[in-house]
Amino acid sequence: MNLFLQRRIRLCQKLDEHSIVIIVGNCAKTRSKNINYHFRPDNDLYYLSGFTEQDAVMVLRPNHQQNFVMFTRPNDEKAETNFGARAGLEGVKNEFSVDQAFAIDEIDQKLPALLLGRNKVYFLDEQEIYSARIFDWLNFQRKNSAFDTVKQYRQLLPLAPILHNDRVIKSAEEIHLIKHAVKASVSAHIKVMQSCEIGMNEYQLSAIFDREIAEFGCRDVAYPSIVASGNNACCLHYEENNSPLKDGDLLLIDAGAENQLYCSDITRTWPINGKFSEAQAQLYQVVLSAIDAAIRQIEPGLSWQCIYQTCTEYLAKGLLDLGILSGSFEQVMEDESYRQFTVHKTGHWLGLDVHDVGRYHDKNGVWVTLAANMVFTIEPGIYIPENCQGVVEKWRGIGIRIEDDILVTHTGCENLSREIPRTIKDIELLMSKV
Repeated sequence: MNLFLQRRIRLCQKLDEHSIVIIVGNCAKTRSKNINYHFRPDNDLYYLSGFTEQDAVMVLRPNHQQNFVMFTRPNDEKAETNFGARAGLEGVKNEFSVDQAFAIDEIDQKLPALLLGRNKVYFLDEQEIYSARIFDWLNFQRKNSAFDTVKQYRQLLPLAPILHNDRVIKSAEEIHLIKHAVKASVSAHIKVMQSCEIGMNEYQLSAIFDREIAEFGCRDVAYPSIVASGNNACCLHYEENNSPLKDGDLLLIDAGAENQLYCSDITRTWPINGKFSEAQAQLYQVVLSAIDAAIRQIEPGLSWQCIYQTCTEYLAKGLLDLGILSGSFEQVMEDESYRQFTVHKTGHWLGLDVHDVGRYHDKNGVWVTLAANMVFTIEPGIYIPENCQGVVEKWRGIGIRIEDDILVTHTGCENLSREIPRTIKDIELLMSKV
């Protein structure tokens, strides 16, 4: 609990004694009738408390004797028999260093009193569970006190800009958890490559990935796996995973394990039959050259935008060299004609969220610079759908993305996912040994 305490202290040090923080946790989501999806806690509430139960609201009051307050579900023997144990009110105080605990169904009665003397209310409610009631809490004192009582007028302020930028720099504990998620994913990606056979279905490969990460203690993926063969790979967030694997097609798999709520996010693309065609190899090498060039330049002080610029320049030049684009390099970069085939940006922060929180620009709109212990992805891609009539047929129906998870060190970077084969030679060698 000391790690979570330090985070709360760091947050409170940024706020004055007139402030209060309210973070609303997640509630269960219905899958079908009375069956819920597996519950996952709100990342911000977890980040500051370590608490993983549903229906919770945490309150922080800087410089208050009872700084940490939690609203949660009380113990209920019948409910716990049916749906699992709860910490309860005494449990959250004993196990999570909570100073005061109240039942969640008492929040409308209890929370307004916690606002006493606090006129800056920093609020975070991702699922908007209490967004319609926050103003009732803020205005309760003003509307329910005698006419000659001093009225308290409160500001409602966003917490995200303060808290989320803290989450960009990872602690040693967080890096350890991310590295284990990546380790599980590395093993699973290799297992999928080794298991691939013509005629299998995409969902079978997805299941193999899930089974392998379980061997590392990872009970879930960080996001729905994308297992996309042939033209399916040209859909960036393809999730059907329900097509047969065909001889001569590429397979793009974008999949990552989640380890104790921390994410990995890795993509590889390879030939289903184990051998790249000439056209596939040429396009693949363009993407590989782009990500390699981007990784080589990673070090503290580099502007975030330089990663995208480097990838874009390599992709555009490669598309020109192959005749897929025409004109001069300068013209292609100016009119951004490459974007019809590259489509997306080339990376994002990685942590508790797979697309983790934190700004990419400072308050003046300038791109942030990299610093040690940042973790992010680099993921250039080229996508040429089969209905793209403006290019030669041999290029159509091909989607290629290569994505690695990168940790910034004090002197450069570490490619956490480097052990998954990514060169043409290494991929074909691995698949030839099946």
